[in-house]
Amino acid sequence: MVKRKVIWTEKANLERKDILEYWIKRNKSKNYSLKLNKLFVDTTQVISEMPTIGRKTDIDNVYVKIISNYLIFYEFNKIQLKVLSIWDGRRDKNSLKIEQIK
Repeated sequence: MVKRKVIWTEKANLERKDILEYWIKRNKSKNYSLKLNKLFVDTTQVISEMPTIGRKTDIDNVYVKIISNYLIFYEFNKIQLKVLSIWDGRRDKNSLKIEQIK
């Protein structure tokens, strides 16, 4: 299996940061955020080796993988996996727009 380099877009990194900060404030502890971030990082490493384990979306070359309550949108080629966006799956799916992903 080919292991691709994982690239987080600026948008995806900001979304991840917002999610982790939300949980730090809500729980008044970093413990859950640390575990959640490790889950994000570990899962993207697995996806980098087997990128088709995610589901194909209606957007060309974009896949989605569910991690806990979050959806990670990504695209890949032979050398890299690009994380495009992280979406909280508990939000209204009708508010998710294509331009929010890419």
